[in-house]
Amino acid sequence: MKSKRPSVSGGIRHSGPSSSNESRSSARPSTGINRGANTRGASTNQRSARTPEPEPIRQQGAVQSKLRFSDKFDAYITHHSTSAIDSLMRLLETPLQSLMTWMVIAIAVALPATLYIVFSNVQQLGETWEGSSNISVFLRPDTSDNRADELRGRIAARPDIAKVVYVSPAQGLAEFKAQSGLGEVVDNLDKNPLPGTLLVTPRLQNASDAAITSLEQILVADPLVADVRLDMQWVKRLQQLMMLGKKLVFGLGGLLALGVFLVIGNTIRLAIESRREEILVVKLVGGTDAYVSRPFLYTGLWYGIGGGILALVVVGIGFLWVSSTVEQLANLYESNFRLQGLGIFGSMQLVLIAGLTGLLGAWIAVVRHLYHIQPR
Repeated sequence: MKSKRPSVSGGIRHSGPSSSNESRSSARPSTGINRGANTRGASTNQRSARTPEPEPIRQQGAVQSKLRFSDKFDAYITHHSTSAIDSLMRLLETPLQSLMTWMVIAIAVALPATLYIVFSNVQQLGETWEGSSNISVFLRPDTSDNRADELRGRIAARPDIAKVVYVSPAQGLAEFKAQSGLGEVVDNLDKNPLPGTLLVTPRLQNASDAAITSLEQILVADPLVADVRLDMQWVKRLQQLMMLGKKLVFGLGGLLALGVFLVIGNTIRLAIESRREEILVVKLVGGTDAYVSRPFLYTGLWYGIGGGILALVVVGIGFLWVSSTVEQLANLYESNFRLQGLGIFGSMQLVLIAGLTGLLGAWIAVVRHLYHIQPR
């Protein structure tokens, strides 16, 4: 009896296609997975092969920048103007104290200015007195008017002669008769006893004693000249007075300028001490000595200018007070002399000199005291 169990070979044949299908079906997905893995691996290798771009480094901290010269110059001018205005406002905030300092400076400046005015007017008066120091050249009695006029022309052509006037014997006698009051005596004279005379006026501005003596000898050597009279004592006195006046003006001016230095220097020293803490703070944040010193220098300048203006006021009041009396005295002597003041140019010079003196005094005080204040 035949068995109905499936044969091994049939089972194998039946199962053969299914196993091959399973193997094919199982082979396909495995092939797809490997492809995807290979693709992802290749892309990963490409990304890893790329060089990463460096990020820009940002600067940290302060950034240096260069200022233009015009900016520096504008800042320099701005600080100067600010310092000048601020220093003036500080002085005006204490008017009484500032006025007292200005008055001291004004008196110190007004004294040499007054001496200068006096010296200038004495010089002007001395020029008008040059006629009183004439050289009187007496001619010989037999000298005619024509020869006397020729001699006058030769003497007047000299560079050291300012003027020559010929006085004939008749003119001299008429002047003597009018001024002496001896008219009747003169009328009774048989002949005119006066010789012809040349009144020679030398140039005294640049003339020394030796030059005037040499001129006298030259005039005496002329054959038409009988005698020469020269008041050398008057010329010497006038020259010595001028020299003395110059020395007094410069000497007193130097002493009073030293007084102005001391007054302004002491004032600036007190101002520096009162602002010591402020100066230390400014230097701690980088302020230079020149930056710190500018307000004090402008303070000295304002002190000097204010003192110079007040000195002009004092000198002007004194000038108006004296000028009328001098004019009346000149009229009594029948002179056209008038007292001369400083004028506009001289007044500007006085204020400028006072301002520079104040600035110099402040600079001396700043150098002596401010530069020693240093932060620790």
